[in-house]
Formats: sequence, structure tokens, C-alpha cells
Amino acid sequence: MKLPFQFYLEYFSVAVAAITGVLAAHGKRVDLFGVIVLALVTALGGGTIRDCTIGYLPVFWVRNPNYVFIAAVTAVVAFYIERAREFPRAVLLVADAFALALFTIVGQQKALDFQVSPGISVAMGVITGVAGGILRDLLLGEIPLVFRPEIYLYATAAFAGTVLYVLLARWSDAIRTNMIVAIVAILALRLAGIRWHMSLPVFVPHRAGEVKSAAPTKPHG
Repeated sequence: MKLPFQFYLEYFSVAVAAITGVLAAHGKRVDLFGVIVLALVTALGGGTIRDCTIGYLPVFWVRNPNYVFIAAVTAVVAFYIERAREFPRAVLLVADAFALALFTIVGQQKALDFQVSPGISVAMGVITGVAGGILRDLLLGEIPLVFRPEIYLYATAAFAGTVLYVLLARWSDAIRTNMIVAIVAILALRLAGIRWHMSLPVFVPHRAGEVKSAAPTKPHG
């Protein structure tokens, strides 16, 4: 049975994710309707994929339309605030970090409530955390944040937090405390990655330089 704390946390997660959808639309000449669509996709996309995967149907926002209402209202308010005052890109990254941390652990607990294995709950948590942002960026015609080399410890932070949550659940039955600790861990790791440019190694073909130097050149004269 879901605790009241989880409901409030989910509502807050949806609102924060909706804000990131609005901020991501900045400079794209998207009208209010388009901004609302982006906010809804960002806020509800990851959870929709999770619910469809684990068989929790109809999905959460169909069972409880309050999620749609919260996301839409938040999007409208954020849209007009953004028009009145332009926020720097750092605001998007920080807001997205909050959405990532909140959605990841909320999604993982939702999967655990559905009696999936701990390993599957890790996957569902990461999907819930990153999928909405991926869909948002694809709609905007951009490379998703999770795949950009300059975006530091994105999915990695989500994965680390879900593993931590599984370990905490083995030691303690205090769901609320465990969720808070795991959320803070994801947020701290993500923000640390942004602040100090921490990232995993980037794949670069070993022979890339040799291949480039071996390319035929045009004859002179």
C-alpha cells in the first residue's frame, strides 16, 4: 500500500519535471500548447514506460488525473515566469537533477510495490528517471541529455542511487527514510558531476587518429 508521503513526493516530482520541460523549450519558439505537451511528456513519459513494462495498467496518470492537472498547471505558470524573466541554462540542469533524483527513486519504489525483483526495480527506477527527459529532447530535435558527453553523471547517478536504495531496503524497513537518503545521494552525485565535471570515460576509437592521418590527400599542383 502506498504511503501518503509517496503521493506527495510523486506530485512534487511531476511538478519539477514539468518545469524542466518548460525550461528546455526556451529559445525553440514553441507556443504555450507545445510547452504544455513538452511538460506532460517530461513529467509522465518515464512513469508511463515503467507502468507499461511491469503491467500496471491503466498507467498511473490515467488512474489519477491529478498528475496531468499538476503538470499542465505547473507548465503554464512556468511558461509565463520564463517569458518575464529569462533563466540561465544552469537552472535547467539543476531542476533536471532534482527531477532525476525524485523520479528515479519514486519509480523504483513503485516497481517494488508491484513485487518485482530488486534488479528489475533498479532498471525501472533508471527508466523512470531518464526516459521523460529523453522523450522531451527528442521532440525538440536535440541529443538527449543522457547521451551528451558534457552532461556529467546523469544515468550513472540514477543507477548508483537505485543500487543504494536496494541495499538500504535490506537493512531497514523505513521506506520514507530510505527514499530520502537515496534521493539525496542521486542529487548530490549529479550536482557534484556538474560542479566538478565528473564523468565516465568517453568511447573514442583507438585507431581514430591513425585512420584520419592515413586518409588520401589531394595531389598538389
